[in-house]
Amino acid sequence: MRVISRKKLREFWEHHPEARASLESWFIDVKHADWEKPDDIKSVYRNVSFVANNRVVFNIKGNNFRLVAAIQYNYRIVYIRFIGTHQEYDKINPENI
Repeated sequence: MRVISRKKLREFWEHHPEARASLESWFIDVKHADWEKPDDIKSVYRNVSFVANNRVVFNIKGNNFRLVAAIQYNYRIVYIRFIGTHQEYDKINPENI
């Protein structure tokens, strides 16, 4: 999968260094993945949540942080739409972000 963009991950872990290792690991896993459908993600990330508009919510660092991605399966692209704490996540609508 092609992840757009790693810069968002880097900017986030600069403010939350405790998330760096988990985000780097997530990035490597996704970069090497070949997801064709939501079940492909669920087989690797058991706690992932799927919401409308092809949005996927990943729990990062033992569920301390949330990452929302928009996935275009046919183009093999993962767009990072949001990374934040649970408090920040609670203030957004993951379906529209």
